[in-house]
Amino acid sequence: MPAFRFEAATAAGRIERGVLDADSARGARSLLRERGLTPVSVAPVDTASSQGGASRVIGGRLRDADLALATRQLASLLSARLPLERALAAVVEQAERPVVRERFAAVRSEVVGGQTLADSLAKFPRDFPEVYRALVAAGEQSGDLGLVMSRLADYVESRTALAQRVKLAFTYPVIVTLVAVAVIVALLTYVVPQVVGVFTQTKQKLPLLTVMLIAVSDFVRQWGWLLALILAGAVMVARSMLRNSPTLRLAWHTRLLDVPLFGRLIRGVNTARFASTLAILTASGVPLIRALDAGARTLTNDALRANVDDAISRVREGAGLSRSLAAGGHFPPVMIHMIASGEATGELPQMLERTAQTLSGEVERRTLALTSLLEPLLILVMGGVVLMIVLAVLLPIIEINQLVR
Repeated sequence: MPAFRFEAATAAGRIERGVLDADSARGARSLLRERGLTPVSVAPVDTASSQGGASRVIGGRLRDADLALATRQLASLLSARLPLERALAAVVEQAERPVVRERFAAVRSEVVGGQTLADSLAKFPRDFPEVYRALVAAGEQSGDLGLVMSRLADYVESRTALAQRVKLAFTYPVIVTLVAVAVIVALLTYVVPQVVGVFTQTKQKLPLLTVMLIAVSDFVRQWGWLLALILAGAVMVARSMLRNSPTLRLAWHTRLLDVPLFGRLIRGVNTARFASTLAILTASGVPLIRALDAGARTLTNDALRANVDDAISRVREGAGLSRSLAAGGHFPPVMIHMIASGEATGELPQMLERTAQTLSGEVERRTLALTSLLEPLLILVMGGVVLMIVLAVLLPIIEINQLVR
């Protein structure tokens, strides 16, 4: 039974939006009238709005949290031996956000029309990544979709949790930095001119520190806006160049991996995600070449992705996975050694899972250590700048007091 997106007015004049199942658009309008609603618009849910272009649903695309919750619900329902069509319908009914209801209603329509779940999800590549679709296809082929969806739910939840922990760890330093910049700019543009103006009227010789502060304050007030525009323009130009030049982006991403502290963090986050993806794909019976290709798409660093692409070519020629990944020189040795151990013992999925857990724990420890260093450092820098401003203001006052005595 196809799904229809509707807008309908209640008796009080309030507009309700949603998705419902009906045999036709006329049937959908009849169902709305039975609910006491006046149909305003009824249209079939299709994939046109989700492929390229902007979505007609407010919210755009599925968030990681939405995908994790819907996957867990679908896994629980399928494990309870509920038919796929009814499980998808239950997910649509339980969804709170309109975009989630529409996506899964459209997927359900495709499934009812005779498509496999993997092919139905492929109509929405922006919302369901390739690794997600590959696992679903493997589950359908093995005949135990519920078990595979349960593994997939664990994978999506763990990946989302790691990203959230890293973001939360850097939230406080970012807030402190923004507040510090705002306070310093306010001091230079408003407080300092008001106070220093009194000293300039006395025509006394000001200390060097005060003269430098006045010069900086004048520059910020007169040209600060231009400096901000130049910085914003430089950032936009740099992002455009990196986006449009694969060679430049590859060189930049390679250099990022060598940056102290942050480079190891970037490598760790990407490697943990890649190992986790490989683990769940190989454990579900996905061929290694396809698993590597899907895992490469989860990497945000082009240097690591090029390393995996080269490894895929080597594996196709018969080389081992550990040697193929080690040839690029970008993946950490602990991952290479554990993969080699997995290949030797025939327990590659288990060793990949251990690798993902080890690397995730290391990323969390490094993140905590880095933020623990950043927080006092930011406070010291801000305190030092404010101290310089205060000294520049107090020095003329001290000199005046000495002259009066």
